[in-house]
Amino acid sequence: MTVKHVKPLLKVVLVDINAKVVQSWRAAFADTPEVEIHKGSILARHVDAWVSPTNSRGRMDGGVDAVIKRHLGAGIQLRVQRAIRDQFEGSLPVGSAVCVPSGATNPKFLISTPTMVQSVQNVSETLNVALACAAAFQAIHMQNEKEPGSIESVALVGMGMATGRVPPRVCANLMWTGYTLFNDYYFQDYDDLQKTIREQLDDIESRPEEERVRIKPPAGQSRG
Repeated sequence: MTVKHVKPLLKVVLVDINAKVVQSWRAAFADTPEVEIHKGSILARHVDAWVSPTNSRGRMDGGVDAVIKRHLGAGIQLRVQRAIRDQFEGSLPVGSAVCVPSGATNPKFLISTPTMVQSVQNVSETLNVALACAAAFQAIHMQNEKEPGSIESVALVGMGMATGRVPPRVCANLMWTGYTLFNDYYFQDYDDLQKTIREQLDDIESRPEEERVRIKPPAGQSRG
């Protein structure tokens, strides 16, 4: 069941080296001042968890994944892929995520959430970025249910813009949507999350890029 829910406060930081996505975030998140936005590397952000856009197999062979693997060491990919194998039978669906210990003090956790199935795939006409963003926050919620207070801050980069070919403005709008939907609703599991997001955004995939504006959940409404 999906219901309205008030979640504990979480410090959210959006950070990217791409100036266009930073500018687009500032516009998309203009009415959510609690979200910090910075231009720079995620490696410089001191938070409890980093979110890395990935593929369904957890192969950290390109983009931010590769940067993080070089920084944290090859063992991080093994932990991610083990979690995918144990929790999702080896293939992580878009709209799901895994949260694993990083093996470092900063961050303590790495959250991997796929924006695509393959390592290179055009997802510019899909809802994948919104699904991936919401799934990352769901992973934080699930981790904090297991160990209360273990993740109180998180950093995310722009999702799907490199090999996924998502334009910065669309990326920013879909990330805002994923963040807002997760904050407004409690999802029982990842299937519930995927179903709700697809229902809320049922026609956005067919819209031209310039019309893909932010979609906000109906005020005061809950699903279930």
